[in-house]
Amino acid sequence: MSQPPPAAGGKLLSLKGDRAFQRLRQGRAGRGRFLSVKWLPAPELRVGIVVSKKVGKAVVRNRIKRRLREILRRLHLPRAHLLVIASPEAREATYAELFQDLIRALKKSGLVQ
Repeated sequence: MSQPPPAAGGKLLSLKGDRAFQRLRQGRAGRGRFLSVKWLPAPELRVGIVVSKKVGKAVVRNRIKRRLREILRRLHLPRAHLLVIASPEAREATYAELFQDLIRALKKSGLVQ
């Protein structure tokens, strides 16, 4: 039996290594109110989520990362290496606001229509 693609509800593959993150700096970018995204085409979907200490303590940062991972799992994204960077304003955002903001940023970047 085959596994579902990661974006269709399975486990997301993580973006690993400093080189992968450095390469994404030259990628296509989009920005929303709470998030910015960068991406490059790739053979498989891999996601990196960055939430700096400016956002808050570990509990807050981890909550944002969990919400973003769940949102990304629910979206049917094309194959790409994707970097999602949360701004300090994301601390106050609800799940629904993060969802809408991520879609807005992905549309601005050209990854989704």
